[in-house]
Amino acid sequence: MSVTSNPQTRQWQELSSDHHLAPFSDYQQLKEKGPRIITHAKGVHLWDSEGHKILDGMAGLWCVAIGYGRDELADVAARQMRELPYYNLFFQTAHPPVLELAKVVAELAPAGMSHVFFTGSGSEGNDTVLRLVRHYWALKGQPQKKVIISRINGYHGSTVAGASLGGMVGMHEQGDLPIPGIVHIAQPYWFGEGGDMTPEAFGIWAAEELEKKILEVGEANVAAFIAEPIQGAGGVIIPPDSYWPKIKEILAKYDILFVADEVICGFGRTGEWFGSDYYDLQPDLMTIAKGLTSGYIPMGGVIVRDLVVKVISEGGDFNHGFTYSGHPVAAAVALENIRILRDEQIVTRVKEETAPYLQKRLRELADHPLVGEVRGLGLLGAIELVRDKATRARYEGLGVGMICRQFCFDNGLIMRAVGDTMIIAPSLVITKAEIDELLDKARKCLDLTLEAVNG
Repeated sequence: MSVTSNPQTRQWQELSSDHHLAPFSDYQQLKEKGPRIITHAKGVHLWDSEGHKILDGMAGLWCVAIGYGRDELADVAARQMRELPYYNLFFQTAHPPVLELAKVVAELAPAGMSHVFFTGSGSEGNDTVLRLVRHYWALKGQPQKKVIISRINGYHGSTVAGASLGGMVGMHEQGDLPIPGIVHIAQPYWFGEGGDMTPEAFGIWAAEELEKKILEVGEANVAAFIAEPIQGAGGVIIPPDSYWPKIKEILAKYDILFVADEVICGFGRTGEWFGSDYYDLQPDLMTIAKGLTSGYIPMGGVIVRDLVVKVISEGGDFNHGFTYSGHPVAAAVALENIRILRDEQIVTRVKEETAPYLQKRLRELADHPLVGEVRGLGLLGAIELVRDKATRARYEGLGVGMICRQFCFDNGLIMRAVGDTMIIAPSLVITKAEIDELLDKARKCLDLTLEAVNG
């Protein structure tokens, strides 16, 4: 294990090795190195058990919208636990927090989407999407409409259905996925896959892959198309400007549902309440999680268009749900989280102040010898690491992204590596001074990475 100065760090690392199976981890590597132990947090900063202060450039896992350490959320959780710590929503039963939350979420959602099915996570939300979509078409007398079209390298969770809906090969290789009835099309990743096409031409080409797949599978068999407004875990893939208008044009031609996975984009990250607002999309279903509670407690859900609800509600029992659907404590925390986002005008501040500033500072990195492209939108950003700027050629086989990520850890910054793409998604409450800190540390880590790969 790595050398530590705090004896308790070593004890915790031994507990990890002896008892804990971490998500998305190489267990042998983790055992040899030992996990970094995070002990407390405030605002946009974390502290580990060795006393190091770290700027969290990823808001946890895209989720800590209002920052760490907000007592208001802890207080409402404690109050709700004392009043009603748990009750289920089965058997014609409900409780005030979930009903009030459903109303508030419906007020924020695009027009015509006034119902919410709550889950424990975004992954569960996308499992629910699969069930809802297929049930909807069966009720409409078209049970053969089962196929859901998704995108290569999209991310929709890690449950069996969520991982199948997602298009990540590494996940599909473990567990004989995807399950039947799910197919994938190209992603709108111009920098990595656009070749000699202009971004505009590539965006149209990628969108037209949807129509090709609908015709290949047969419109009579296609239930829905699911996509993130901006692919998050895939590397902050921001589609060319031509992409979403063409997708909307294609969707208008065919009788299929559109599902917007808003788990990352939702609740202010783009400077609008939802990515669907930013791109003027009109989804039939929207998956939500993460920013719903700022990650303080697990909760997800699916916002459903009224026309879909009308069909579902006339079809008898919908035999689907979870023990913790609409958990009262989670609902209370979500309500308080949304109150803070509203009352402190955090989403407006992102749109008008911090997002423009972050995007300006981020693009200053484009002059770095290691950087092939910088892109971003709202409080999302990506930095492509390349060997040759002109050809976009990578440092094959060196794992440059992981090298850079380690330099970030060692220098007080969390910046995630997706292959050789470094990505950020800081808390929505980040200040301009903290953005300066993030970008200054990022440049330093890029310098160290360049020295390491060319040394």
